[in-house]
Amino acid sequence: MDKNLESITKTCLQLGIKPADRLLWVRLSNQTMQFYRTGELIRAYAVSTSLKPPSNVQDSLGTPRGLHEIAERIGGEQPAGMVFKGRQPTGKHFSEHADNGNLITSRILWLRGLEAGVNAGVSAIGEVVDTYRRYIYIHGTNREDRIGHPHSAGCMLMTNQEIIALYDEVRVGDQVWIAD
Repeated sequence: MDKNLESITKTCLQLGIKPADRLLWVRLSNQTMQFYRTGELIRAYAVSTSLKPPSNVQDSLGTPRGLHEIAERIGGEQPAGMVFKGRQPTGKHFSEHADNGNLITSRILWLRGLEAGVNAGVSAIGEVVDTYRRYIYIHGTNREDRIGHPHSAGCMLMTNQEIIALYDEVRVGDQVWIAD
């Protein structure tokens, strides 16, 4: 097993969490995400994470670090490019929207932090650091031209075709490790 994967497994065990068979590893430093199944690299993706520095604090607009899990999978029955507002499909493809900002498209993998006080709940100094309450997702985007460069408000952005393919491979409870 990869030495870095061993450190993730060690973190799981320290938290009393069974390591999942499927793991997404987001590397903030090079804007990539690797998909592992039972310790074997299945696929690597270019992603876009936050334009702001990484942060677990609410309203920071930073991508949160640490161990997470997929809490919800949303949009599996929708066509590629469907825009979501409040996790509900709008009925429109992103090309039909005048908004040229970062739209949430195609699929949503909603993350929940697994480390109390780090990315779940409240920190020791009283800051909200809850990834789930911050609505941090892995999702498709209308700005595929920005993939591979920081561009989001905290989420991990993927091309529409890649998030659709990944969505079909992962399940609720699969783990997501986000690190520098």
